[in-house]
Amino acid sequence: MVPVGPDYTFSRLARSNCSTARVWCETCIAEPEASKCRQMRFDIHRVASDPSGMDLNAVWSRPESRNSLIKIRIGYELIYDLPRPTPMIMVLGAHFSRASDIVIPDSLTTTPSLPIESYRDLFGNRCSRILAPAGRLQLTGDGIVRDSGLPDIVASGAPQNAIEDLPADTLGFLLGSRYCETDRLSEQAWQLFGSTLPGWARVQAICDYVHGHITFGYQHARPTKTAWEAFNERTGVCRDYAHLAITFCRAINIPARYCTGYLGDIGIPPVPDPMDFAGWFEAYLGGQWYTFDPRNNVPRIGRVLIARGRDAADVPITHTFGPNTLTSFKVWTDQID
Repeated sequence: MVPVGPDYTFSRLARSNCSTARVWCETCIAEPEASKCRQMRFDIHRVASDPSGMDLNAVWSRPESRNSLIKIRIGYELIYDLPRPTPMIMVLGAHFSRASDIVIPDSLTTTPSLPIESYRDLFGNRCSRILAPAGRLQLTGDGIVRDSGLPDIVASGAPQNAIEDLPADTLGFLLGSRYCETDRLSEQAWQLFGSTLPGWARVQAICDYVHGHITFGYQHARPTKTAWEAFNERTGVCRDYAHLAITFCRAINIPARYCTGYLGDIGIPPVPDPMDFAGWFEAYLGGQWYTFDPRNNVPRIGRVLIARGRDAADVPITHTFGPNTLTSFKVWTDQID
């Protein structure tokens, strides 16, 4: 993907096929040159690229902005067979940063009914713990969230911060972690990206490289695969794309953190593969965190965060302290009327 500027929404709308266009209002499709809704969407992306030029709150307060909101049904059903009583930790449910968007919470329920203890981890993620009995265990959540209906923000002018200017709470995201071996990939990172323009363009160059370097396939997934292994094997799933991009970012002094959440097929042609939780990352540029997705490598609509951490080891959907068999796994992320 080539880095795009503040006219992203205009060019994307002009290229939209009917499948993609369904996420835009009818006025946008029928009268693209005069649409106020279209202008609102453009303004929001322009704010991201040039925050001094417009009041984002004023943009969102427009009636056409409020009318652009969509609703997304999110949820999951996980079924385990456990040979004996087993402690479990779950990181499931929409992130607290989306609290104001919740219509119906995707709260965790268990079958059989069990006491659930909730707590926040070191990264502020909402976690749950249970003592599961032997036998069949079903974990379910089903909720509805509001969403802007807009693709991920593209801030092509966002600069790279000098290390000495970074906030203290970002420094940990410059370091190596369980799946992100900065020491093994530092030389490659500087060879590949050292001459790129610092800031957004550099992170986008990393995403472009990772997107083309790795071949996606669920048959290539394994829980122990690291960024170094994904780099050498050139295969993986969304979390491997994210781990490799995170490692490259950290190696060239850009804080990067792993994200997991819901991401459906909103605004794109339907994908035949079964729905799954998604992995992407955020990079710290110009004083704030921005979303990047090297697996898809285009701004997407309807991303719902569940948790953030240094890498996937910090945000497992479930962590089971004992033998178990996952017999059923379902995830849904669907736009609804």
